[in-house]
Amino acid sequence: MTQAYTQEPGQLGDAPRRSDSRIGRLLDRLRDDRGIWRRGLVLAAIAILLALVMIFHADIPNRVGNLGSLLETFLPWLGLFLPVLLVLALVRRSASAVLALVLPVGVWLNLFGGLMFFDKSGSGGGELTVVTHNVNAENGDPTGTAKDVAASGADVVALEELTSAAVPTYERALAGTYRYHTVQGTVGLWSKYPLSGTKPVDIKLGWTRALRTAVATPRGEIGVYVAHLPSVRVKFNAGFTAGQRDASAEALGQAIAREPLHKVILLGDLNGTMNDRALAPVTSQMRSAQGAAGDGFGFSWPASFPMARIDQIMVRGVDPVSAWALPRTGSDHLPLAASVDY
Repeated sequence: MTQAYTQEPGQLGDAPRRSDSRIGRLLDRLRDDRGIWRRGLVLAAIAILLALVMIFHADIPNRVGNLGSLLETFLPWLGLFLPVLLVLALVRRSASAVLALVLPVGVWLNLFGGLMFFDKSGSGGGELTVVTHNVNAENGDPTGTAKDVAASGADVVALEELTSAAVPTYERALAGTYRYHTVQGTVGLWSKYPLSGTKPVDIKLGWTRALRTAVATPRGEIGVYVAHLPSVRVKFNAGFTAGQRDASAEALGQAIAREPLHKVILLGDLNGTMNDRALAPVTSQMRSAQGAAGDGFGFSWPASFPMARIDQIMVRGVDPVSAWALPRTGSDHLPLAASVDY
């Protein structure tokens, strides 16, 4: 006997089943929202533009206000735009904006994920520990700052922005720990090992803010440079004024290139980050201890809320084992330390 299947009026046999769960109801609403791909196109464009800025930051010209160098100084902070864009995309319920956001997130992680999420420092200490610190010419407690730096246990300490009035204070405070030292202009080096071949380095300023010396470690000599490159300023009518710093970086890079010793360490306040193309005369021939063996970004300035790593420990011919920032002193910079094998 043949049976006829009928459908009650108003009932659709193939209508999709609706979920009773909260998440299911949300998915149902999104599935029925025909504008989910059309909304948020401006947010999607902003996300793509942000990715392009990070990818091609080296191609942003410096001809107008050194805009490229200014961007590169604070390049990691572009990541702050990512959660903001995500929240806006969710509020707008825009699938296009969320999908576009994948691109800048991937670029940022490629550039800085290794610094942000991975501790590259090795277990145990290295054979030589070095410290660099811009002590600030207006430091009201040079004795305390010197003791804090000496307490780090470093074998070699570089100090920048020394004033003639404060130098005797640093010499007295560090004399018990470091037998050897030299001060050239506004920079100085204190060492547990003998120094030789010490001389100022001309970085085209007209006064001395850099030096070179050889540290006679138990395993041979290491060429050590201490440098304080000129400060930079952000001015409304001139942009990122870094011309003098850039010229000094070129001169410092030339001096390091002529260094006869194979093992070299650079300590100092370079007033620029490793991303800043203007420091390429130096960064192209040396490795960052923080980048190779540090934990996190290692920001050093300003000490009250560090936003950039403008103080650097860089090496050539030696292997960084670990790198870190020391606790705050009376300066507006944080001291930085690194241990190396050589």
